[in-house]
Amino acid sequence: MTTKICRVKPKSSSNGELLEILKYSFKTALKSIGHEKWINSLTVLSVSIGLTILCAFIIINSNMNSALQRWAQSFGMVVYLNENASKEKEDTLKKHFMQDTDIEAVNFVSREQSFEEIKKTLGSNAMILDVFKENPLPSSFELKLKKNYLELTRVKEKAAQIMQLDGVQEVQYGEKWLSSLDTIARTMKAGSIVFGTAIFIAVTFMTYSTIKILLHRRKEEIETLKLLGASRGFIRLPFLIEGIFIGALGGVVSSLVIFGIYSFIIFKMVEFLPAIKFIVTSLPLPVYLVIPFGGAVMSLLGSFIAIGRIRY
Repeated sequence: MTTKICRVKPKSSSNGELLEILKYSFKTALKSIGHEKWINSLTVLSVSIGLTILCAFIIINSNMNSALQRWAQSFGMVVYLNENASKEKEDTLKKHFMQDTDIEAVNFVSREQSFEEIKKTLGSNAMILDVFKENPLPSSFELKLKKNYLELTRVKEKAAQIMQLDGVQEVQYGEKWLSSLDTIARTMKAGSIVFGTAIFIAVTFMTYSTIKILLHRRKEEIETLKLLGASRGFIRLPFLIEGIFIGALGGVVSSLVIFGIYSFIIFKMVEFLPAIKFIVTSLPLPVYLVIPFGGAVMSLLGSFIAIGRIRY
């Protein structure tokens, strides 16, 4: 006699059946993680290394950005007035700058104040100023722009607007310095995007490769489930859950490593470099919780691509 294997068509699932499927999938995934502990451990380690490198890059990027912001706080614009600018014209310009919403602080420096500052700077060499019969320095305004206005194009526009004002001779704002600052900021943003994308692809590929190997090793089991009428989702769900576990575990390890390194720097290296605590800032606490979630999402994507190889 020939034994026929009937293909069972799954009926509509109730909530209880769905719960049983989830229990089976979680149990199978955990069992697979324990059974294939070496390959899964290597994958978790690889994922954690990738996420740690990415987090380290984000921390460095964040610290550099903070440093640039601190430097930008000292940025100012100097407006030199014409030599024949009257007191009335100076007052008019000061009132105009005070009413400008883009300007945070205004400081007027008279010709006499400028001359005295130069004499203090020169010190014992101040005698060289005696060759001038009159004070050659013009009056000026030192303007401090608001933080959200410190963009190269906007500062250029503001300088051009001020140059159009009556009584203004020249506007200096450190164009080269601001241009370099803008270039650094743009490079850091572009580098973050490229580097983050590369890590995302790497973590996804690592999980993909692991799930692909596990699919090959459980090929006979999968074929048996197909013959018994198991649905596509029933077969694939354990692999997806296993991928999520791998990514989440890798994220947890990465969070612990990053926090450990930061703690070592703050509590140990500060003894030798006290200023480092003012330079190095850690990731916000919620980010440490997001890292495992990010690892789970990346690994889930890799698992999803891998299970597409199951022909049904």
